[in-house]
Amino acid sequence: MVSESQSRRRVLGGLVAAGGALAVGTAATPASAASGTRPTVVLVHGVFADASGWNEVASRLLKAGYDVIAPANPPRDLAGDAAYVSSVVATFPGPVILVGHSYGGEVITNAALANPNVKALVYVAAFAPDKGETALDLAGQFPGSQLPSALVTRPYPIPGSSDPGIDGYIDPAKFHDVFAQDLPRSLTRVMAVSQRPGSIGGLGSPSGVPAWKSLPSWYVVAGADRVIPPAVQRFMAKRAGSKAVEAKGASHVVMMSRPDTVVRQIEAAYRATR
Repeated sequence: MVSESQSRRRVLGGLVAAGGALAVGTAATPASAASGTRPTVVLVHGVFADASGWNEVASRLLKAGYDVIAPANPPRDLAGDAAYVSSVVATFPGPVILVGHSYGGEVITNAALANPNVKALVYVAAFAPDKGETALDLAGQFPGSQLPSALVTRPYPIPGSSDPGIDGYIDPAKFHDVFAQDLPRSLTRVMAVSQRPGSIGGLGSPSGVPAWKSLPSWYVVAGADRVIPPAVQRFMAKRAGSKAVEAKGASHVVMMSRPDTVVRQIEAAYRATR
């Protein structure tokens, strides 16, 4: 006779085994690799947001037949974050388009070179740094960012270090007006309390050799961005040789307020590199 605890263990073991098989199968043979018709689109979020910020873009891409993954970007240190995203990309044997928003742009700039299957980069109101530059340097290169006066900092422990790290949040009272002024306040109130902070150390880390020097890139400029001034975005897009479009009046979260514009740039990248 099987005891209740044995039965629970068997059920749990079956679920774990099934989940592991599913994960391995998905990573090994994504639909795009099998069909040869669409790349996998990897959507990398930035600071003060999370992967759910890509929901509107992801739903449109899925409907169009793309494989999509929006991994949880750690925003702790640039080298580690880029290595993590690179490890996700490495699980896909077929072509990949890397898409980054905000700090996520800096991450894909550093993650792409380790994976020859990356065919294109798409920057969405994102940092596209050159070697040695930091996100903090670039954000202040032209006037207009309202982020510095809206930041709230909190310490967090770093294993093996007596000095804490410092996380930056946007003050919830200022979140709507600074980060997402073109979205409903009913939505931004929830975004503000669930925002993913970014390490100040990570934002101040120098970037490595940029992938945009060897890969084609596309850019969506958010025309009313109050985090990364539009002038900074235009400068980075021009320097990288990106094929850029500007979403007039769009806030920093242009992928949420103008998802069709972002999807068109991703599809343009696919058509140019297939």
